[in-house]
Amino acid sequence: MNSDQDKHHISSGNFALKYVNGELEDANVEVIDVREPMEWEMIHLEDCKHIPLGSLPERLEEIDANKTIYLLCAHGIRSLHAANFLLRQGYADVVNVDGGLAEVLLYIEQKEE
Repeated sequence: MNSDQDKHHISSGNFALKYVNGELEDANVEVIDVREPMEWEMIHLEDCKHIPLGSLPERLEEIDANKTIYLLCAHGIRSLHAANFLLRQGYADVVNVDGGLAEVLLYIEQKEE
């Protein structure tokens, strides 16, 4: 990532808080899950777009460069690759969810208790 890396990362706890509080439902926000179809079918967040990492280059037209784009995968590695790719393509407001869906779900479960 570039020199202002912090703006391109969010902890799974902070992301989960935004999700639970409905902050990600904003019209200027898009959450993209880059996991494989089988992973997506097992579990995914509501209102999240599914674009597997391997198909990202062919599906760029589906991603609005004017929105804040949160990228999510199982543990944060594939989404980091996706974030780097989008930044190289000129997308400016790209945020990787560090820790991925595995950690996000733990935080969401804690909030629901």
